[in-house]
Amino acid sequence: MRFKPPAREEMTEAQRRVVDAAIAGKRGTAPAPLLAWLASSELADRAQRLGEFVRYDTTLPPALSELAILVTARFWTSHYEWHAHKREALKAGIDPAVIEAIAERKPPELADRKAQLVYEVSKALHETHAVPPSLFAAAEEALGRRGLVELIGILGYYTLISMTLNAFEIGLPDGAAPELKS
Repeated sequence: MRFKPPAREEMTEAQRRVVDAAIAGKRGTAPAPLLAWLASSELADRAQRLGEFVRYDTTLPPALSELAILVTARFWTSHYEWHAHKREALKAGIDPAVIEAIAERKPPELADRKAQLVYEVSKALHETHAVPPSLFAAAEEALGRRGLVELIGILGYYTLISMTLNAFEIGLPDGAAPELKS
């Protein structure tokens, strides 16, 4: 087993501070990746603060953030991340057909121009590690420079999350089954 959440009594003071800050924050919990990062309490602290920002405080509305997160979870075939954010995407109003298309690695039908640009930027960065000039310009015009920077931050943070979940083989919650094919 690569990952076993530490019991509170086994944590150092620094680790307890990080967990307590996450629980006291907007998440209200200490998510599994954070618990994996506790081996480096400084990394865990900084990552959890970044995560709270990109999840709750960017200028992007939840539907656009969740769209970017789903594209990232699908790219990494991160079952845990997909499971958690599929529910959030539905709550944010993303059409189930869009979610299904992403799960099947098919381009979704997106009527909203900003959503289409978020999808295209997310796919481009994950698959080619770059954003073509015309796409960058269109996304910057639609989202603003700040929105585009925050989108890139979301993609980077959820790549870290997905990599952590996959590397430590952090499984789905009890009773949940994988929805993504490889």
